[in-house]
Amino acid sequence: MIRKYINWKTFLVLLAVSIAATSLYYANHLTKRLAIEERKKVVLIAEAIKSVVSSTDNIPDNVVFMLINDNTTIPLMITDANEFILSHNNIDTQKIDHVNVYLKEKLVEMKKQHQPIEINISPVQKQFVFYGESELLTKLRYFPYILLIILFLFIIIVVSYISTSNRQLQDRVWVGMSKETAHQLGTPLTSLVAWIEHLKSTQSDVNVLDEMQKDVDRLKLIADRFSKIGSTPKLEEEHLMEHLDGIISYMQKRAPKSIHFKVTSNKEDILVVICGPLFDWVIENLIRNSLDAMEGKGQISIHITDEITQTLIDISDTGKGIAPINIKKVFKPGFSTKKRGWGLGLSLAKRIISEYHYGDIFVKKSELGKGTTFRIVLKR
Repeated sequence: MIRKYINWKTFLVLLAVSIAATSLYYANHLTKRLAIEERKKVVLIAEAIKSVVSSTDNIPDNVVFMLINDNTTIPLMITDANEFILSHNNIDTQKIDHVNVYLKEKLVEMKKQHQPIEINISPVQKQFVFYGESELLTKLRYFPYILLIILFLFIIIVVSYISTSNRQLQDRVWVGMSKETAHQLGTPLTSLVAWIEHLKSTQSDVNVLDEMQKDVDRLKLIADRFSKIGSTPKLEEEHLMEHLDGIISYMQKRAPKSIHFKVTSNKEDILVVICGPLFDWVIENLIRNSLDAMEGKGQISIHITDEITQTLIDISDTGKGIAPINIKKVFKPGFSTKKRGWGLGLSLAKRIISEYHYGDIFVKKSELGKGTTFRIVLKR
């Protein structure tokens, strides 16, 4: 049951989230510890400043100034009770035009970062030490987020690579299957052609021979289509309506008489750049699916809209329609709602239109009990 919902992509995402959560926790822990140590250091500096100003402690002045000057990482400012800046340390102002304005902005920033440390110089005189974060603490604070970005980029690259590899493997399977099918069809076709020629020489029934010849020609066309899968087909400018008329004429003879075909177009003659045998295969697949969906009665409508940049071909039926949950799955290899069949027809149609004709094919609309419309987009 768990395997149904967890695949290798989900596992990678969960692993990335686990690593990211652990890194964030550990980095946050280190950041808090370093922040505490920096505050202790600032408190020590504040005490040293108090001893110098008030001269109440017996700390040698050189030790005090060494403590102050030893701070080379934590930016800090010393102000009076009215927050007038008396001095600052580890704040680079060399390339700043308006130093006072810049220091006041830094003071506001430090107030937001940390609670200032109060220095009681006398009962009536106070000073404050404001401080910010050292460069190390800042880097440590942002490190887990940088790590998180790198980690997810790595996951994306790995997933993309594996998906591409799987797609290439599928392509090789398609090509191998197609070439082998074309090869297997070749042998009986050659034999059938020879037998037809022999029957013609014996003056057999001409009508029977004509029908046999049509079926043999059909088998040759199927073999030719399979042979083109995996290779780069030659695209030529052809008359679209002639292709559609030929396909409908062929399919109508093999469809129930209660099935009606209707073709409409916004232009009488439309030129498209296609590979004829493969394009016809796509239309036949769609019509065949419509015939299966209508169960012996209904109408198949083909409407062509020729535009400046593209040609739209809508193939509609009055069949049982496609469930909304299945619309995105219909072009996946192996998916089928029929009891028989391999579920490869629409997958092949998608490949032919998208990869060979640089167009698009998709379900334009579908409603259960009312029918489905597929749209093919052929670009100029």
